[in-house]
Amino acid sequence: QVQLVESGGGSVQAGGSLRLSCEASGYRSRSYCMGWFRQAPGKEREMVATIYTGGGSTYYADPVKGRFTISQDTAKNTLYLQMNSLKPEDTATYYCAAPFGGSCLSEVDFPYWGQGTRVTVSS
Repeated sequence: QVQLVESGGGSVQAGGSLRLSCEASGYRSRSYCMGWFRQAPGKEREMVATIYTGGGSTYYADPVKGRFTISQDTAKNTLYLQMNSLKPEDTATYYCAAPFGGSCLSEVDFPYWGQGTRVTVSS
């Protein structure tokens, strides 16, 4: 059974930083990519960042480019999202997700989700 467990959320002031973690277990897909998504109140879920293990290539949504960094420790089966210079508009529930195959291009590629961790940024 695949389990993705996020941690590291919390409340910070604008300009602050948080690091989210996602520990994966029971995940034996041949996929070599994982991703972070977020959903703000009243808005649709959106992709934040993805990482491909093989070459280390990454994708970032425009609103977070230059502020967020996705990384992973394959030995620990853990995915990270370092969030710096946080803004009130980053307030959302953040989800770790894993694909079934080797594609991380869109939300439909991700059948496995964590329970989410809440991030609140105050101005």
